[in-house]
Amino acid sequence: MNYHNITKDDMLNGDGLRVVLWVSGCNHRCKNCHNSITWNVNEGLPFDENAQQEIYQQLQQQYISGITLSGGDPLFPDNRKEITILVDKIKKQFPQKTIWCYTGYLWEEVKQLDVMKHIDVLVDGKFIEELADPQLHWKGSSNQRVIDVQKSLKQQQIILHS
Repeated sequence: MNYHNITKDDMLNGDGLRVVLWVSGCNHRCKNCHNSITWNVNEGLPFDENAQQEIYQQLQQQYISGITLSGGDPLFPDNRKEITILVDKIKKQFPQKTIWCYTGYLWEEVKQLDVMKHIDVLVDGKFIEELADPQLHWKGSSNQRVIDVQKSLKQQQIILHS
């Protein structure tokens, strides 16, 4: 898996202050995507031990609420195995931190993936420029949903994050 950036002290991609991992690879090709540079799975830097340690150092900070996975698309098929391993490690080492994931896939397409066992909040759906609204909280277009993953899995229906 490749990545483009690790953002520290981010306030825009989930609740609280977060570390954000921007992965490479996306096949959705949303019109006017704010991060189209991340579409090519072969671009960016290899996600290695140093990148992982950079994330862990941030998560050790008490003021950091958790990690957000974005991109590109963390659930792009080529990323799923490494994202699942990373999320599993983070949840074991930092159980009090929340994990948010942005994806262009719909909940109905990804809810069965192993990675969902450790995701707290999923923002699903493609960005649709005609439905874009800068007033929306944690999402770019009104078709996207901010889903409480663990409650949704437990209740077997979509529960929106409040």
